[in-house]
Amino acid sequence: MAYQSPISPGISWYEDALAERPSFEPLDSSRQADVVIVGGGFTGLQAAYNLAIAGVDVVLIDAARFGDGASGRNGGQIGTGQREDVTALEAQYGLETSKALFDLAEDGKRYLIDFAERLGIDMEFRQGQLSVAHKKRYIDDFRSYVDILTERYGYTQATFMDAAETAERLGSTRFFGGMRDMGTGHIHPMKLVAGLARATDTAGAQLYENTGATGIASANGRVTVTTDRGTITANHALLACNAHIGDLEPVTAAHVMPIRSFIGATVPIDAPTIIPGGEAVDDSRFVVRYFRKSLDGRLLFGGREAYTSESPTDIKSHIRKQIAEIYPELGDIDITHAWGGSVAITMPRQPFVREVMPHVITIGGYSGHGVKLSNYCGKLYADAVLGDRSRLAQFERLKIPAFPGGTRLRQPLLFLAMTWFSLRDRI
Repeated sequence: MAYQSPISPGISWYEDALAERPSFEPLDSSRQADVVIVGGGFTGLQAAYNLAIAGVDVVLIDAARFGDGASGRNGGQIGTGQREDVTALEAQYGLETSKALFDLAEDGKRYLIDFAERLGIDMEFRQGQLSVAHKKRYIDDFRSYVDILTERYGYTQATFMDAAETAERLGSTRFFGGMRDMGTGHIHPMKLVAGLARATDTAGAQLYENTGATGIASANGRVTVTTDRGTITANHALLACNAHIGDLEPVTAAHVMPIRSFIGATVPIDAPTIIPGGEAVDDSRFVVRYFRKSLDGRLLFGGREAYTSESPTDIKSHIRKQIAEIYPELGDIDITHAWGGSVAITMPRQPFVREVMPHVITIGGYSGHGVKLSNYCGKLYADAVLGDRSRLAQFERLKIPAFPGGTRLRQPLLFLAMTWFSLRDRI
């Protein structure tokens, strides 16, 4: 019987396509450690791996299984730079800081690709990403953005596409142009989670699944994480819960908002004209649609988001409708898998990295750019514990306001705002 995540709806094709997924027993008693990490996605696993190989005694717990959240169920696109584009970052922070943040993210891209290659993790990396304009008036923005990346940021892997080239590379005339970025690509995220978990276990970290944190406290230079199976006491703690922070820590919960995102996987399609170069695709909508082909020819299409904790009852029909808008010939395509998960956003779409109590750092809110940034932030947290906080501090200095409305009104206000942006996407 297929495994159903207790925290994410639907059966993921990523998991069904995995030959073997490592599993770990729940915590069975109280523990002492140098570092305790709550959350077994990319951030937590990378932090645990890099600490363990340095000889640090680290305990990692997750309320479900590693990868049950966004890390194992996302769209697989790596992206270039930060989630917020460089023009917005320049307007907020100036060119020098924007360039430093861009370079930091590119370091993260190189780290991720090199990490998987060095450890022999077959995450099915494929090169290329197409960012496309769903409205004609956005074309000049794409053209100027390519020029900015080239001239001010020294990034030469992105090129402008006119309507004809876009249609040829997508196999669809739905879009008006865009940008082709051959300096990035996409992966099979669950294969990366599985390989990373095995490597972290081999490195000597203590790994526990199905062990939820129920409380955290910091006093007298020590941190205590409480679970229903025992306590973990350590010198340092990392909260890597992202969208699943819940009421564990209120500062994080005020700044990081969970939203639901959904993906469908079709049967393998015999359509060589659809994305013939094998790139990933994302469009210019605020409520972005993103898609790519798997190695066995399935169309993996993400495009429906819900700005509540609820899940739609019929994911497949909504995804199929969006596929048909781009590829009418696939209007009745069979969708074999449809799944979702909670991703975390912040107000400015930049990661939230803070020391929320003495010796306790929280990291999350990657806002759709988490494949790259979450892996790298986990590594940078390990660097900070080991004595070099300089690169993690670049994220800590970002200006991330809390969502308005407090606990009661925060989500309804977000729903209203996102409904407005979704309407704008259609006009």
